[in-house]
Amino acid sequence: MPSHYAERPSRLPGAVLWTKGADAADGGAADGGAGGLVLPDGCMDLLWTEGRLLVAGPDTRAFRPGPGLRGPWAGIRFRPGAGPALLGLPAHELRDRRVELADLWPGGEVRRLTERTDAAADPAAALEQLALRLAATTRPEDRLVRAVADALAAGHSVAATAEAVGLGARQLHRRSLAAFGYGPKTLARILRLQRALGLARSGVPLAETAARTGYADQAHLARDVRELAGTKVTALL
Repeated sequence: MPSHYAERPSRLPGAVLWTKGADAADGGAADGGAGGLVLPDGCMDLLWTEGRLLVAGPDTRAFRPGPGLRGPWAGIRFRPGAGPALLGLPAHELRDRRVELADLWPGGEVRRLTERTDAAADPAAALEQLALRLAATTRPEDRLVRAVADALAAGHSVAATAEAVGLGARQLHRRSLAAFGYGPKTLARILRLQRALGLARSGVPLAETAARTGYADQAHLARDVRELAGTKVTALL
């Protein structure tokens, strides 16, 4: 397994396979620099490290792995809202947590899956096979959840998103907790930060990045980075 972070598209729609060698960050968004910091992204991950399978819930703040989480690691990151149906529990129950899969599923089944993934030449591909089997045997992804995630990712307001999908504010909040792990305002804020970082990393100046992604100004962007990532925007870039 490579010593650096690497990712590639999955055959599961919207999912991403990723790997990282020893001393790796575990789960969640791509390594944002700043010492293996894992940024919130509205997603859930199924993770492997030798002898263990875990689930990473949706983060509200950046996650920095401790010394007991050194890897190597492989994972499949599900797109926002897709993880709960595949893994069988609402996202808010795993918010800001890394949980052993054996605490969620029958122990014997998890042992067999862990042994199979340990023996695989490409553990990320083995996780993908598991995810594809789950997708084939669970109900299809909720189209309303997908519409909410797509609208917020595109920068639409929470009010406009609720109107577009035909839900009241309370209904939208309740559905969002189960699907994404937090309410639509928090998800919108996290996805806006991801859009901003993508623009900034492509070379767009920070002031222009802030304007194009809906921040009041560059200082507003800097404050959001500090609150969600716990570091300066320049450290992430």
